Amino acid sequence: MIAVARLIEMVTSIDSGLSTIVMLSLQVSATAIFFALAVGVPAGTWLALGRFRGRRLLVAMANAGMGLPPVVVGLTVALLLWRSGPLGAWGLLYTPGAMIIAQLIIALPIVIALTISAIQSLDPRIVMETRALGASSFQSVLVLWREARLGLLAAAMAGFGGAISEVGAVLMVGGNIRGQTRVMTTAIVMETRMGQFQLAIALSILLLTLVFVANFALTYFQQRQAHE
Repeated sequence: MIAVARLIEMVTSIDSGLSTIVMLSLQVSATAIFFALAVGVPAGTWLALGRFRGRRLLVAMANAGMGLPPVVVGLTVALLLWRSGPLGAWGLLYTPGAMIIAQLIIALPIVIALTISAIQSLDPRIVMETRALGASSFQSVLVLWREARLGLLAAAMAGFGGAISEVGAVLMVGGNIRGQTRVMTTAIVMETRMGQFQLAIALSILLLTLVFVANFALTYFQQRQAHE
């Protein structure tokens, strides 16, 4: 109990830079998962319902992407955004924008793969029934998303967890600049390298708490929907 109290005291006594780190972590990860859901849910639905040549390859790529090495993502994004790279003119390297891109690439395959699983687990007759009732293609998809909402929430939780806990890619493209691109994971790495283990542990506990709170809220909503 004394150790826990000490850690809580350390976290609460850290200067205002901590709030910047926490807010930037949430901002970057929330933005990344927003775009991952905006792109991944429609893409996963299309792959789940579509019947076309190359579909199995795309599904396999989405599943393989769930285990995509973060350092490879970081290297790829860094090369693209480097001053002499194809996207160097954007000037995004070592900015929160680059970190969002890296986390988006990490979270997107997770969302796509879990969306495919959620849609394919539904009764295939749902689409036919909605179309028989005169629903448009878009309306049929909305019905599918409603029926698969528990699986889609699971995709959101998994994607957010993968994004906010990432360190390798974020460190490579963000640079861990104090007050600009330093997030909780990169701060933990830095404090550990400096031998500040108590502070690193305190930050780790805070990160775990934030992840738990976010997932608890989504899980509560998910379970509430399950009983409606």
